[in-house]
Amino acid sequence: MAEQAFQVDLRGVVDLLSRHLYASPRVYLRELLQNAVDAITARGEGGRVEIETGGGTLKVHDDGVGLTEDEVHTLLATIGRSSKRDELGFARHDFLGQFGIGLLSAFLVADEIEVVTRSAKGGGAVRWTGRSEGSYQVEPGERDEPGTTVTLRARPGAGELLSPPVVAELARTYGSLLPVELIVDGVPVGGDGPPWRASYRDPAGRRRALERYCEELYGFTPFDVVDLDVPEAGLTGVAFILPAPVAPTARASHRVYLKRMLLAESVEGLLPEWAFFARCVVDAGELRPTASREALYEDELLESARSGLGEVLRQWLVKLAETDPARLRAFLRLHQLGVKAMALHDDDMLRIVDRWLEYETSAGPMTLHEFRRRHPNGRFTGSVDEFRRLSAVAGAQGVGLVNGGYVHDAEIIERLPDLDPDIRLTRLDAAELTTTFGVLDPAAELALRPFLAAAQRAVERLGCEVVVRDFDPASLPALYLTSRDAQFREELARAKEEADELWADVLGAVNASAGVERPQLVLNYRNPLARRVTSLGDGGPVEVAVQALYGQALLLGHHPLRPADTAVLNRSFIGLLEWAVHSPEASE
Repeated sequence: MAEQAFQVDLRGVVDLLSRHLYASPRVYLRELLQNAVDAITARGEGGRVEIETGGGTLKVHDDGVGLTEDEVHTLLATIGRSSKRDELGFARHDFLGQFGIGLLSAFLVADEIEVVTRSAKGGGAVRWTGRSEGSYQVEPGERDEPGTTVTLRARPGAGELLSPPVVAELARTYGSLLPVELIVDGVPVGGDGPPWRASYRDPAGRRRALERYCEELYGFTPFDVVDLDVPEAGLTGVAFILPAPVAPTARASHRVYLKRMLLAESVEGLLPEWAFFARCVVDAGELRPTASREALYEDELLESARSGLGEVLRQWLVKLAETDPARLRAFLRLHQLGVKAMALHDDDMLRIVDRWLEYETSAGPMTLHEFRRRHPNGRFTGSVDEFRRLSAVAGAQGVGLVNGGYVHDAEIIERLPDLDPDIRLTRLDAAELTTTFGVLDPAAELALRPFLAAAQRAVERLGCEVVVRDFDPASLPALYLTSRDAQFREELARAKEEADELWADVLGAVNASAGVERPQLVLNYRNPLARRVTSLGDGGPVEVAVQALYGQALLLGHHPLRPADTAVLNRSFIGLLEWAVHSPEASE
């Protein structure tokens, strides 16, 4: 059986381009500019692209290499045949085009494309006319000098895209940095090149110019401007540091040029995820675009460029720490989450966080470095709630405490020994605090035994142990302390209650193998109310008073309330109310 060639429905291909490849038909002008710049690059001389608009018609003239009649048949009438394009020398890496389908994008706005071209290699001019239904014709044309003119006539509904103001805007957007003379209806567009590579009178003038550039592009004055350079990717540019906080989860987008032609204004994935505080404008000579030329192709080179850009930003922070600490602190106040994320894996960033980033401590805000100097045996908490309920008590006992409950804080503190093995800053076990509390004298301890027995009966079914200690602050009547082991057992118990029969048995076995340490309700003998409760005789409401102190300690410490805790809290309130109403003092 004889082989048959595929029949290509050009109208279907154009529909595919407009609906699935390109995000907008506006890209047609970018593709025409790309072809013109490629032709100029191939010729190696010249450098002028002129665009004329009016009456629903668009003409793009260039003084590039032009095409012979054979090349017209090969390059303009064959879809997807890249190998022949390579043989003819139109796919060198310094060209913008890579896919040979750019001209088809013109069918997004026109039903007919006319190309008049004359080759610098010699021969006469050629006119190629392609139509969206799939036909084309080639005939002699009229052109005196080498180069090419592409003419489009707007299809119904596409007239606005070929109107003078829209064409001028698109030319500025896509071609303002091109290394050629670009003229739209007699008005020069761009031509000055990337502003970060321009010459300025002094560094201050350069800084002001780049700030104005940022304001024009993004609408904000940057906190700082960082020069970017990744030679491997042929990449240069600037990063603008955001002047206001931004959510780390926000997708950062960047303005990317390839060989000075705009790829897209919102390219994601150019920087590492932790660098959410920067917006970039870059020009890259070696990175590959996707087929639509609206995003970067994810490959090893892009990954390497991403790492290189991250290293530039990291070095900027290190330099800021060495030369302008006040400005670094201002940056950290704005974007501490990004720096913390870096510190999890980078020792230089860890040193910056340790030395310059302020943490919440029991002695007020201070850096970890300063905290360790003041409290060589300090501790840190793993949650914000634990810090809030224990910081005052720990501080009163002379135990320094750092709040490690915010994002990345605990992991950063635990990584500090990587910088210096002698660093001692360990996680607090709340049960440790009882060892710093004052104990009662033996006579008072002996006198309180009847009360302690009654108090223990009041909270026994709640799995709690009652002790009496003497500690500051005196305003705190009771403190609920639970060790990590006790917390683990409580979580197991809650999970067992919520699990099905099989998992309840498994969790029960795990719980049975765990330790027997229980949470403690520590009554503060230095507090007048707690001392009066301990002095209640047999006729007094010891049970409900102790249960009320238990409930208050849970609430003040932001501990989760179990159903049993809620019931005891409600019952103790009612019990104390009834006792107050029926007491002799109330009757009098």
